Amino acid sequence: MLIDTHCHLDAAEFAADRPAVHAAARAAGVDVMLVPAVAAANFAAVRDCCRRHAGCRPAYGIHPLYVMTAQEADCATLRTWLEAEKPVAVGEIGLDHYLPGVDAGRQAWFFRQQLDLAREFDLPVILHVRRAVDPVLKELRQRRVRGGIAHAFNGSRQQADEFIKLGFKLGFGGAMTYSGSTRIRSLAATLPLEAIVLETDAPDIPPAWLAGGRNSPAELPRIAAVLAELRNEAPDEIAAATSRNARALFPAPL
Repeated sequence: MLIDTHCHLDAAEFAADRPAVHAAARAAGVDVMLVPAVAAANFAAVRDCCRRHAGCRPAYGIHPLYVMTAQEADCATLRTWLEAEKPVAVGEIGLDHYLPGVDAGRQAWFFRQQLDLAREFDLPVILHVRRAVDPVLKELRQRRVRGGIAHAFNGSRQQADEFIKLGFKLGFGGAMTYSGSTRIRSLAATLPLEAIVLETDAPDIPPAWLAGGRNSPAELPRIAAVLAELRNEAPDEIAAATSRNARALFPAPL
């Protein structure tokens, strides 16, 4: 069985057929889907999605691209949800320096507040690190948490090794399926297998065969097959190892 460590099943893109999307994923062998929130406004949607669909596990957090519309009081709201709902992780949190005009200082403030909450509740974190790997690592060294996942990792081998030293796994998904993604594919092929987890980021980051269409968690077995091919390993071993790696991260059973 496979674990999709990053799947926004609550997203509006699945509003018309969410039960069918979930059923297709389970039928394909995706036993568990981690559903991270992106803002306080969708905490309830994530909770309700996970309650309705077997194998779905919630994480609550404020995404760096949502901090411009977030209120500082949302961190207190997050604390309440972590205490009441007992999620598997804090996320999706982190930094994003890719888009122009981002308020890096505001992102960093929300990131630090949420890392402190992860420390308080002894929860792993699901990290967004787009074009901000070194700043994220700097914050993690100053606020050590119990580990987590660097989602959609696209850094260097040296940066990957630094995350691993801090107790993190690295998430690989649809980007790995493109022949032109040479750095990602090289990392997927050469990193220790125990450092890798699989993800879809559905409905986003569609694999090559979807030609930019809506991604879904049912694509995870085929993504796993690409990883197996890159590593010259058996697909069953990839499935078992990446699921084992994911389960090792979280205090609550998946």
